[in-house]
Amino acid sequence: MAFSTEEEESLDSIKRWWNESGKSLLIGVIVFAVGYLGWTQWQQMQAADLGEASDLYEEIGMTVVVAPGQTLTEEARATAMGLAQQLKTEHPDSVYALYGALFGARLAVEASDLNTAETELQWLLDNAATGLMGATDESLIITAKLRLARVILSKGEGQRALDVLATITEPGGFEAQVAEVRGDSYVSMDMLVEAEASYQAAVAAGSTSQTLQMKLDDVAVGS
Repeated sequence: MAFSTEEEESLDSIKRWWNESGKSLLIGVIVFAVGYLGWTQWQQMQAADLGEASDLYEEIGMTVVVAPGQTLTEEARATAMGLAQQLKTEHPDSVYALYGALFGARLAVEASDLNTAETELQWLLDNAATGLMGATDESLIITAKLRLARVILSKGEGQRALDVLATITEPGGFEAQVAEVRGDSYVSMDMLVEAEASYQAAVAAGSTSQTLQMKLDDVAVGS
């Protein structure tokens, strides 16, 4: 088939374009296609991982359910703790692992194992996600810090509990709780004036707890 001069010039132009940019464009398309397929596969894997983590967390919840008036058996507690550890080991980047650690801390406190409770809460804080994408809910982080401060305080380490509370720079809706635990920490150190100020701050933040009022009355008399 013969081509006219114009057609031959068009073909030459297409060939030149292909040589100059067509190959790189094709490579770009291939890279994009591979990247898209990889991203899709990664999303599918993430969804599967999240599903497995969710199932494990649900299993923890089912393990610790007891009938009214009954207490959790040691066997059930050990099973739940094992599941929480499995969550942290197999799905450390999932939010379920963080809540599993929170659950593990609660079970440890119920068993009067404060060292394990502290370890679980510290793991949560060390593994919380940061950054704009997928950051851990701040309320979960504050809850963990509050519980960690209480656990440390229960071990008789008031100053270290205060150090933990000092990392809560924006307590938001937890302001009253933070102030009360701070007051408890000061009481443990026999710093009653500071404790009274902290309890007053908790009241000012909206706490109407009768227990808090009793603490406030006690430190007011003591000071």
